[in-house]
Amino acid sequence: MDGDRRATAWEKIRRIWRHRMASDREVRATFNDAAFERIESVIAAGESLHRGEVRFAVEAELDLRRLWIGTTPRERALQVFAEQGIWDTEENTGVLIYLLWADHAVEIIADRAANRILPAAGWTAICEAMAQACREGRHVDGVVSALRTVNETLQAALPTAGGADQDELSNRSIVL
Repeated sequence: MDGDRRATAWEKIRRIWRHRMASDREVRATFNDAAFERIESVIAAGESLHRGEVRFAVEAELDLRRLWIGTTPRERALQVFAEQGIWDTEENTGVLIYLLWADHAVEIIADRAANRILPAAGWTAICEAMAQACREGRHVDGVVSALRTVNETLQAALPTAGGADQDELSNRSIVL
C-alpha cells in the first residue's frame, strides 16, 4: 500500500512538473492565426450543414491549485463547457472539443441532445484519434480531423431544417 501511495505521489509530481514546463508560447506557436482560421472555417462549414454548435478550446496548462487537488482533464473540460455557456443553445446541441496541451488530453463534452446521437464510445474514439495526432505533433490536423468527424456525426443526426442555420455560439477558438 505504501508503494501505491508513493507511485501516486510521484505521478502527481510528474504531472505538476509537466504543467509547469508547458507554455503558452508553445501553444501559440502551434495554434497561430492561420491554424485558428483553418479550425474556425471547419466549424463554420460544418455548422452550415447541421443544427449543432461546436467550439474548440485549448489550454496550455492547469494552475497549481487545480493540479494539487487532482483536477482531471474531463473535470476541467466540464468547467470550460459551463463557463463558456456552450450548454446554452436552444436545442441543447452544444459540443466542446477541449485540448489540455500539457497532458495531450482531449475531451469532448456534448450537451444533452448532441450526446444522445452518439454513444460514449463514439466520442471516446474521436478523442483518442485526436490525442494520437497530438502525440505525433500533428495538433492542428488532429483538431481538424476531430471537427470533421463531429460535424459528420451531427449532420447525420441533426441536419439543418432547410433554412439558414442560426449560429448561436461563436465559432472562434477559445484559448485559456
